[in-house]
Amino acid sequence: MQNIRNAGTEEVQAICGGSLSCATCHVYIDDVPAGAELPPRSRDEEDLLDASDHLEENSRLSCQLVFGPALDGVRVTIAPED
Repeated sequence: MQNIRNAGTEEVQAICGGSLSCATCHVYIDDVPAGAELPPRSRDEEDLLDASDHLEENSRLSCQLVFGPALDGVRVTIAPED
């Protein structure tokens, strides 16, 4: 989430600041390169995503993805606002 905001993308509101309570940082995971590994969704993340009108199989809350070498090369698309 912070990487998206730092890049100047204003579509990610992230109202809760990454505290997993609003789902305004919803993204779609477009590409996970070989060797990169996403952490599984927590139950709280699943509950927030389930409330979205734009839920897809590849939906994630960007505040729950800590980018580092394990996620190198992952590409995301910002989901439409609910």
